[in-house]
Amino acid sequence: MSRAYSEDLRIRVVRYVEAGASRRAAAKLFGVSPSIAVKWLQRWRLKKSIAPSAVRGHRRAVLEKHTDWLMALVEEEADITLAEIGAKLAKRGVRVSLSTIWSFYDRHDFSFKKKRVRQRAGSPRRGGSPRALGGRAKAA
Repeated sequence: MSRAYSEDLRIRVVRYVEAGASRRAAAKLFGVSPSIAVKWLQRWRLKKSIAPSAVRGHRRAVLEKHTDWLMALVEEEADITLAEIGAKLAKRGVRVSLSTIWSFYDRHDFSFKKKRVRQRAGSPRRGGSPRALGGRAKAA
């Protein structure tokens, strides 16, 4: 993750532009992009501040406080889908995306894979297993 530019550099760019230079000229002189110089000046003119915005960091998981309920839900209904879980969460007043639900269960080492005991669907074109041969051919 990149760091914010120093406050000293921000002050020098703002002062240079306030003295009459263009934003692009200030950006070229101080070795920053023209777009960042424009943003710094907009921030200075609107808020009288050049401080960088707060780094937000990692957001805490929204579903962690519902852990017991969510784990019990998949124990009760083993074949429930993520969309169905999302609908039940929405009824409880929690609106999240399917990827958020998936991430929650992934963090808790839960898998939605199909069970091995289930039968696979066969192809509708195939009749069945091939007929058994009557006997082996003899070597000549």
